[in-house]
Amino acid sequence: MILNTRRPMKTSLPLALTWSHYGELHRVTPWPEVRFERLYGDDWIAVNPDDSLLEAASLACRNRDWRPYLDFVPTEVRTFLAGFSFMRMEALLVAARCPGLLHDLIQTPALTAFVAAHASLRGASPAWTELNAVHERSGVFGVLEWLGLPASRQTLRILTNLESPDLPKRFLAPLRTQLWEPQTIFALQRTTAITDRHLARFCHAAAA
Repeated sequence: MILNTRRPMKTSLPLALTWSHYGELHRVTPWPEVRFERLYGDDWIAVNPDDSLLEAASLACRNRDWRPYLDFVPTEVRTFLAGFSFMRMEALLVAARCPGLLHDLIQTPALTAFVAAHASLRGASPAWTELNAVHERSGVFGVLEWLGLPASRQTLRILTNLESPDLPKRFLAPLRTQLWEPQTIFALQRTTAITDRHLARFCHAAAA
């Protein structure tokens, strides 16, 4: 009798990312659903992630936590997410909700921060369906206009020149204001590696 000595193959399944926020357990389900949920008793209930929840997730989920999750994400999306550190959860949300925008975000990663925070920037509820429709109709320049940014190549060039795509949320609204100022546009266009220090100076001017 011939014995089968082969070990059974180990099956790997997509994993959710979990973290705690104010003592409540949250998770985001695997790609492509990417559903944000909160644990109520024994049940997971869908929630709309706000800025504080996304920030808590980014702080709690380390590279070792992300690694098994990203194994089941398409290569293009995985490469895009790898460019983020503190804003990786926001980038995941945007990539999942706006897949048609991904190519433009790969070209200008810093735009991701504005897209992720569109609800607070526009003073409205999250509007992913509307955003996708705007992009389908008018492309990336339509998205810039929808976000309240100047719809110009200069805006894209400045955002592309940002040293890091992990834009602090405190910079978003004042930077958006400053990008309407010709003097700011001229100065930032000449800076090939725009740091947080540069942004802080211009954002301080907006608040003054």
